[in-house]
Amino acid sequence: MSIDSPTASTSLSAFDHPLLQPLNIGGLTIENRLMVAPMAGVTDNPFRRLCKSFGAGHAVSEMIIADTALYARKKSLYRANFDNEIAPISAQIAGAEPEKLAEAARYQIDNGAQIIDINMGCPAKKVCRKLAGSALLQDEDLVARLLDATVNAVDAPVTLKTRLGFENGRENILRVAKRAEKAGIAAIAIHGRTREDMYTGNARYELIREVKESISIPVIANGDIDSAQKAQHVYEMTGCDAVMIGRAAQGQPWIFRDIEHFLRTGERLEAPNVSEIKEIVLAHLQELYDFYGEYSGCRIARKHIAWYTTGIPNSNAFRQAMYGEESTAGQFKVVETFLQAHE
Repeated sequence: MSIDSPTASTSLSAFDHPLLQPLNIGGLTIENRLMVAPMAGVTDNPFRRLCKSFGAGHAVSEMIIADTALYARKKSLYRANFDNEIAPISAQIAGAEPEKLAEAARYQIDNGAQIIDINMGCPAKKVCRKLAGSALLQDEDLVARLLDATVNAVDAPVTLKTRLGFENGRENILRVAKRAEKAGIAAIAIHGRTREDMYTGNARYELIREVKESISIPVIANGDIDSAQKAQHVYEMTGCDAVMIGRAAQGQPWIFRDIEHFLRTGERLEAPNVSEIKEIVLAHLQELYDFYGEYSGCRIARKHIAWYTTGIPNSNAFRQAMYGEESTAGQFKVVETFLQAHE
């Protein structure tokens, strides 16, 4: 965890920090302005609820491909499962055909979503090969048609998740953001990298600030926010309306609690001890097992266990043994035993 940012601004009184205030998106109220970024294979129903339990004000679902032929597949059913979530519920959809994206938006609203989020930020090759995700930023006319079709398809707020552009030197986020506002997009989340950057180098916040200064809808800053101090730093750098945390929440969903405490008090919370981590991990594992069942639950839990145990002594050897467990009961037991040994 890097700490390379200033401490909380003394000009903000403890309980009045803007990032801790409610945010209105299209008439819906989000409790605070600390958000969980949508991450494929990570931000499923159990993880979203877990992050919200630690103080995240909002969480967006995993990306759901805008193809009705795929909706009945098990993976899509899991991704579009919003049971027991704290409202407002946001479903992210991805596609490159306006009619299909509009149809997907209507489907997810009927499925219980209250906000539709359009993915124009995913840099994955398998997504970009289909001219979806961040590949869309190469065709601003198509971007405009997709935005218009989706906003017009549903009587609900539509938000946009995107990047600075497709290639370095051709950043077009200012034009895309202005077109999004014209289309009726309710808020825009911007990852401070281009698609060319993938996740390398450092996120750039200067263009996010320019977007914030050029449009009136809420602007959400995303990229490299990995600590409470960094959240404050990004807020000061960009003037954003909210911050969105992605990879830094993997294995430490309590980061939202840390940020909230820091913004309220100017003080850092101590990292959770192994006893608390054990309690969090075991509860999360049980949620995953209940949600996915025996086979998938065991396998999906592996990456979360690896993230949680990073940095604990002898965790490399533990993880190799844990990967070999084929049952949820066996996996749960080896995790419990390992963490108990380090309490």
